[in-house]
Amino acid sequence: MRNPGRELYVDIGAERVTIAAEKDNQKIAVEIKSFLSPSPVNDLQEAVGQYEIYRSVLKELQPKRQLYLAVPKRVYEGIFSERFGQLILNSIGINLIVFDEQLERIIRWIS
Repeated sequence: MRNPGRELYVDIGAERVTIAAEKDNQKIAVEIKSFLSPSPVNDLQEAVGQYEIYRSVLKELQPKRQLYLAVPKRVYEGIFSERFGQLILNSIGINLIVFDEQLERIIRWIS
């Protein structure tokens, strides 16, 4: 997406941290976040900000594609299981994929 003086590129293809796919014939984009910094709150702020930016861009460029945030099981059982994390998920309306890092498989879809 181009704007005078600004350029923003949203990876919606098969890239390292964002992938495009289909789930039940629905087009989706998945932003994968590992939450590796010492502060889960800072990681959450970054992930939510990026999620909102991507959602806005997708709404303009590919309005039929649904955005998901993918997080490891340990993150879901950590900050996202706490009241604060649940508040953020519900108030912003984040679609979430929870995956097992060891088994490399999705264990939960939350829309």
